[in-house]
Amino acid sequence: MHRDELDAYLTGLLEPSRFRDYCPNGLQVEGRPQIQKLVCGVTASLALLEAAVAEGADAVLVHHGYFWKGEGQRITGLRRNRLGLLLKNDINLFAYHLPLDAHPELGNNAQLAVQARWRCEGRFGDQDIACWGAPDKEMTAAHLADSLALLTGRPPQLIGGGNRPVRRIAWCSGGAQQYFEQAIEIGADVFVSGEISEQTVHQARESGVAYIAAGHHATERYGVMALGQRIGEVHGISVRYIEIDNPV
Repeated sequence: MHRDELDAYLTGLLEPSRFRDYCPNGLQVEGRPQIQKLVCGVTASLALLEAAVAEGADAVLVHHGYFWKGEGQRITGLRRNRLGLLLKNDINLFAYHLPLDAHPELGNNAQLAVQARWRCEGRFGDQDIACWGAPDKEMTAAHLADSLALLTGRPPQLIGGGNRPVRRIAWCSGGAQQYFEQAIEIGADVFVSGEISEQTVHQARESGVAYIAAGHHATERYGVMALGQRIGEVHGISVRYIEIDNPV
């Protein structure tokens, strides 16, 4: 398929213009016009790009791309190495941040719920990024943390309320500590995110609402996986997800 066709398809599907974001969404680096092989990953790290080159990829699709607000604008060091590898090999880079978090079917939060067998019953937080719902069976917050360890392949951090029965879960993948107070306000028994901050520990202990930090990278694999699979099914191109280990 042509690069512009993929760009238009992703724009129509993810609707990036709906979001106030911290980076440009869509085609970030232009490569060759025709795309037959697509590599997907969480972050456009050098390791992922090197794997894409080895795969003979025409394009890379990620959740965490480049050109973040507040970053330096000089193309030096790590930034030069990454961009240089893309340009040298004529590889396109597509990146979708908040649009991929929020998509109701293929997004990180929707797909985390699919993988963990939670029912999404509503949305909250800035731009309705975060979700709330319920597990598919009765469990405590400690049991929920154990199930997430099996799912993600990494031990999560559980703070406060481990014995609390979970009737309502609130969750938001990645670095979403700022939604914890809102999760408490909507009656959540546990909040699941990727990361936790120093002050969040005290909020969990004092509120009695459990906080599970299951990993920023680990909670944001599933959206780009699902999106890549959808692209392959709809457009008939070769798509491969490549996991680059990240303990955070």
